[in-house]
Amino acid sequence: MTPLRLTLVIPARDEVDRLPRCLASVAAQTRPPDEVVVVDNGSTDATARIAAAAGARVVHESEVGIWPAAAAGYDAATGDVIARVDADTVLPPGWLARVEELLVADPSCDAVTGPGRFRGLGRPSARLAQLCYMQAYFLLAGMALGGPPVFGSAFAVRAAAWREVRLHVHRDADVHDDLDLSFHLRPGAIRYDEGLAVSISSRPFDSRRGMLRRVARGWRSVVLHWPQQGPWRLAGDRVLARAGAVRDRWGRALGRVGG
Repeated sequence: MTPLRLTLVIPARDEVDRLPRCLASVAAQTRPPDEVVVVDNGSTDATARIAAAAGARVVHESEVGIWPAAAAGYDAATGDVIARVDADTVLPPGWLARVEELLVADPSCDAVTGPGRFRGLGRPSARLAQLCYMQAYFLLAGMALGGPPVFGSAFAVRAAAWREVRLHVHRDADVHDDLDLSFHLRPGAIRYDEGLAVSISSRPFDSRRGMLRRVARGWRSVVLHWPQQGPWRLAGDRVLARAGAVRDRWGRALGRVGG
């Protein structure tokens, strides 16, 4: 297996309560990252000091927002693969090893992702949260894309794929950065894997207003890309690829006849 250089990016703003546990799970990886980049997104607490003390490289992004922070981290990464988690993510020990395994095994895959498992909720609430939030995201976003989206708390993308789309994503728009990125990656190049599941906090359910804002961002993320980047583009790309292959075969055959 050809090893890949892995950079782990963690956008963070005022995360002193959550970041230490995330970084501890990073330190416990069976396949450690080659580089950890924590993006301090205008924090007013000790987020940056905690990250630096844990050995992370701290990048400062003064423009507050998840897209500016995430993009600053991706741009600063030096690895072949950019893994992205959030400050409230807790990784299982084999998470980065699984990322590397999947991407080495399938060179045609540009990104891999897994789901989040909410912690801090009772069993009935946790099941409802998984159904109405996590599964709904992958189902509805998958329908909008024509394939699985990446999930911002648990995904990895090849650095080359990021460089191809970095000027086209909507960094200055109030959208979900993970869904926006998914629209810009190559159709059919994102792989979903249950083995990449991570633990995340239940903060999406802290307030009704916050949840409504998340829903609005999701709708905006889709509307910005339709109809040009709707799910039908994948079928169109396949038709064009097949037509191109037929054209090439006929061209070679006619060339032999003419010769």
